[in-house]
Amino acid sequence: MEHNNHITYEGLLAGNKQFIANALKEDPQYFEKLTVQNPPVLWIGCADSRVPANQITNTKPGEIFVHRNIANMVIHTDMNMLSVLDYAVNVLKVKHVIVTGHYGCGGVLAAMSDQQFGLIDNWLRHIKDVYRVHEKELDAITDEKERSNRLVEWNVIENVNNLCKTSIVQNAWKSGQELNVHGWVYSLATGVINDMNVSTSNNDKLDKVFKFK
Repeated sequence: MEHNNHITYEGLLAGNKQFIANALKEDPQYFEKLTVQNPPVLWIGCADSRVPANQITNTKPGEIFVHRNIANMVIHTDMNMLSVLDYAVNVLKVKHVIVTGHYGCGGVLAAMSDQQFGLIDNWLRHIKDVYRVHEKELDAITDEKERSNRLVEWNVIENVNNLCKTSIVQNAWKSGQELNVHGWVYSLATGVINDMNVSTSNNDKLDKVFKFK
């Protein structure tokens, strides 16, 4: 396979034709089966090009509903994310929502620095807040790479908590809808997904101020 530096605009269109040919060769009804989507999973992941949801979970198109942004953030004022979440939970009736980060995340590394990067600084502020909450533990880690990896993990855990705090998720639980929320971290070096063991299917663990009746 050619290195991605050699990918051209025309090459993408040519690749599409090859994709169609390969798909139909494998299954003549491939595209007919995609006329209706019924995915059981919503994936909230990082926009990083090396972390494609379907490939790393060995799933097919139609099986995972995907939302991606810088550093897999769940921000309560982000209407883009909330719209995707609302559609996934209330229309598609997904049974699992997974916040998936990855070690070596550029957004997390940028948030750990004291440099200005531009407009994205406003987005990275949310990651800096995660650092502030867990500052004592993180500052005690002397190895910079290990510290950044731990912040990646805390960023996933905190964003799982943010997900649980949304009215969309809590109303689904209140109505008795089956909905499980999870946090994962993917390793680019090994391909292994690390489950953060923060899975939940109710708001029992939320602080009282965040619980809706």
